Amino acid sequence: MKKKLISLLCLFTVFALAAVGCSQPSASQSSEQTGKTRTIEHAMGKTQVPEHPKRVVVLTNEGVEAALALGVKPVGAVKAFTGNPWYKHLEQDLQGVKEVGIEHQPSLETISSLKPDLIIGNKMRQEKIYNQLSAIAPTVFADELRGDWKINFKLYAKALNKEAEGEKVLAAYQQKVEEVRKNAGDLLKQKVSMVRFMAGKTRIYQLDSFSGVILKDVGFARPEIQNKNDFAIEITRERIPEMDGDILFYFTYDQGDNKGNKQEQEWTQDPLWKNLNAVKNNRAFKVDDVIWNTAGGVKAANLMLDQLNGYINQLKNQK
Repeated sequence: MKKKLISLLCLFTVFALAAVGCSQPSASQSSEQTGKTRTIEHAMGKTQVPEHPKRVVVLTNEGVEAALALGVKPVGAVKAFTGNPWYKHLEQDLQGVKEVGIEHQPSLETISSLKPDLIIGNKMRQEKIYNQLSAIAPTVFADELRGDWKINFKLYAKALNKEAEGEKVLAAYQQKVEEVRKNAGDLLKQKVSMVRFMAGKTRIYQLDSFSGVILKDVGFARPEIQNKNDFAIEITRERIPEMDGDILFYFTYDQGDNKGNKQEQEWTQDPLWKNLNAVKNNRAFKVDDVIWNTAGGVKAANLMLDQLNGYINQLKNQK
C-alpha cells in the first residue's frame, strides 16, 4: 500500500512538472508572443517590426552609419567597399560587429546565424533576396542609394524607433551646414565642379549625388552641365574642358589594384586638364573618395562638411 502511494505521488509530480513546462514558454517564445510591433512602410511594402529591435543587421554602408549615429550598434554589417573590413572613420564604432558579406552579395547563412530581429537593406542592392531575408527576420528596405542621404536616414530612424534621436542628428547636421555656409560667404557664388576617377571611367557629378546634395545644402553654385537633378555623366578624355569650374574637387575610387589611381594619373597629366582654369589658379583639390562619395552616410556627410570648411579657409587665404 505504501509503495503504491509513493508511485502515485511520483506520477503526479511528473505530470505537474510537465504541465508547468507547457504553461511557461521559453524566453524567445514569450518575446514573440508578447513583444509589441510597429508597421513600417518601405520600398518593398509594409512590415511588422519589433517595437525595440535589439539584434539589427544592416546591409548597406550608409545604413550602418545611420544606425551608429542613432545609437544602435548592429550585430552584423556589410563590408566596406574599400575597408578591411570597415571604413577607417567607422573602425572604432564597429569593433566586435560581424561582417556579413558585401552589399551586392550578403551572406544569408551568416545573417541567419546572428539571429537578428530586424534586417535593414536596400532595394537597389538586394531586391532579389528580399523574400529570403524576410524569412530570417522582419526586413525593411530603402529604395535608392544615391542623392539625398537624409531620405534613407529618416526611414532607418523610423524602423529602429529612434525618430526623436534622428531629428537631433539632422538638426546638428543642419547647424553645421549653416556654419559652413556662413564661413563661405561670397565663395558660394563660385561654381564648384565635382569629378571622380575610377578604373577605366571618369565621371562629372551632378546634384543628385552624395557630394552634390551636400554642396547644394551649403548653397554653392555649380557649372551648368552639373547643375541638373541627375547623378553623373561619364565622359571621355576630349571632354576634359567640361570639368572646369571656379573650384574643382576630384576624388578617386581605387580597390587596391591601382586601376583607379592610374586613371587619375593619366587624366591629370593631360594638357587639357592642366589648361583648366581651376587647375591653373590652384583651385583644384584632391579629396577623400570615401568621405565625399563612397560611404554615403550621415557620419561621412558631417566629415565632408568639416573637410569642405577646411578648403574654404584655404581659398579665402589665397586672396
